[in-house]
Amino acid sequence: MSTLLWRDMLIIGTALNVVATFAALMLVARGTHSALVAAVHFAPLPYNVFLCTAIWRSPGRPTQAALLSALWLAVMTLV
Repeated sequence: MSTLLWRDMLIIGTALNVVATFAALMLVARGTHSALVAAVHFAPLPYNVFLCTAIWRSPGRPTQAALLSALWLAVMTLV
């Protein structure tokens, strides 16, 4: 559980979202069509939902982990 939360979600997932957001910002700066920019920005969303769902479905998960994963999913969707 701690590996899924700390390594997979908070480190790898956050890094993936930062890279996707940076790529989307580079595309905006180049004047790329907004649909492509949105697709690049939201590309990690299925992975984010998968991670959050995996934590919520884990047996014996702490309540704090579930709340942290939901908060992380909301922040990563907006950022």
